[in-house]
Amino acid sequence: MSDKAQPSEQPLENQNNEENLSNPNQEGSGSQNAHRGQDAASRLGTEPVGKLLLRFSLPAITGMIVNALYNVVDRIFVGHGVGELALGGIALIMPVMTIFMAFAMLFGVGAANMISMRLGQGKREEAGNALNHCFFMLIFLGLLMFVVGTIFMEPILSMLGAQEGSQALEYGRSYLRIILMGTVFSMIGFGLSHCTRAQGFPAVTMTGMILGAVLNIILDAIFIMGFNWGVEGAAYATIISQAVSAAFFIRFIFSKKAVVKLRPAKIKPSKAIIFQIMSFGSAQFLLQFIMSGVQLLNNVSMGWYGAAALGVANGGDIALSGWSIIGSIAMFFFMPIFGINQGAQPILGFNYGAKNFHRVRSTYKRAVSVASLIGLTGFLVTMIFPYQLIGIFTHDTSAALMDFTPRAMRIMFLMMPLNGFQIISANLFVVTGRPKITIFLSMLRQFLVLIPCILIFGRFWGLWGVITAAPVADSFAFLITATMMYFELRKLNRQANPAS
Repeated sequence: MSDKAQPSEQPLENQNNEENLSNPNQEGSGSQNAHRGQDAASRLGTEPVGKLLLRFSLPAITGMIVNALYNVVDRIFVGHGVGELALGGIALIMPVMTIFMAFAMLFGVGAANMISMRLGQGKREEAGNALNHCFFMLIFLGLLMFVVGTIFMEPILSMLGAQEGSQALEYGRSYLRIILMGTVFSMIGFGLSHCTRAQGFPAVTMTGMILGAVLNIILDAIFIMGFNWGVEGAAYATIISQAVSAAFFIRFIFSKKAVVKLRPAKIKPSKAIIFQIMSFGSAQFLLQFIMSGVQLLNNVSMGWYGAAALGVANGGDIALSGWSIIGSIAMFFFMPIFGINQGAQPILGFNYGAKNFHRVRSTYKRAVSVASLIGLTGFLVTMIFPYQLIGIFTHDTSAALMDFTPRAMRIMFLMMPLNGFQIISANLFVVTGRPKITIFLSMLRQFLVLIPCILIFGRFWGLWGVITAAPVADSFAFLITATMMYFELRKLNRQANPAS
């Protein structure tokens, strides 16, 4: 069956076309592999937007859900194999793991944005420089975090929000001690997955993520249910599977199939390139870093207000466990939205770099529509089936947990239908070369509104005030983002129709 007859059934990287945007002076531009790789990138500017978004988003959605499975599957096995309080221990560690992801996104997303834009401009060598610098920075930061985390583990644990004598804290200590050993693997795997997708290989990205996640599920079952290793088993399963996924991506970017290959021998360290990558990734980094602070504040608030609100002595640990379940459920609905965002990113970046503003506008509108539909679905499911969702994570729940979690879930997800618009819109400013606006929008929701709401509402209304802060912040951020996007879309219309 020909490529033209069934373009949606074959991976983008396997299709052939006569177009070749590469510079004839660049290494390997005359080879068949280079021709095919350049064709994969050039199709970002020629194929119908709807087909491209579907082709890139489905693997990205799959990849993001698979990535979420690392934490969610751990919690499912821990909840059933260890107990509900162990879920609170994993929730305590989430701010630390979010910081790891923030640095992976700083260079992974930053390099990916730079790669897709430079390929759109026909600057393949600059795209290669971005990949080389990204790889070595991921290794450096992974090692640095392992050393710092190991040395300062006890001070870090003391800041994570558990009350004195908390059983959840002991579970968290056991989990973090092992997770730190795999920091380099998680950084490399997550960071390079973005760079692979930016080159026009979404299916490769999906394969690498699925490989790690499936292995994680298998090892969780063996280590927790088979060997009875508890939370330590979940941590070992995670770092082993992340190492396998990282090895998969490293192998690919060394291969002839990649458009932009890793060439360690040719790297010339440049502060300018590093800072440029950081500029492209700064918005996502700041969002993740602030998210870590919000997670920490929520954990502390659960401990402070949990006992009084739930009427049991270990109310802080119970609230942490319920919060962990809610966070896991949120991942399953937010990750598809992030997948749409990531699937749209190379299309937006390439076409903005190539000045195809009609395609930028069309891609944005389609991405927002699909992301909003996902958010609406998440809202409906959590409103209608909260008890069934909680049962996925633990079968022997206390009355306090079942009283708190469904009610908190319904409050938390009130504004979920608006979240897709917020996420896609913020990313548009990154690909158009204005990350400061994305930083502002990210800070607006997470820092300027949400954190003050948590502090103020918690003081007046305790635990339920903390829960209510999230939908209030979502509503305010939506109004500001919608106002800014009104003017941005008008600008895109003028660029797409300069004569009008």
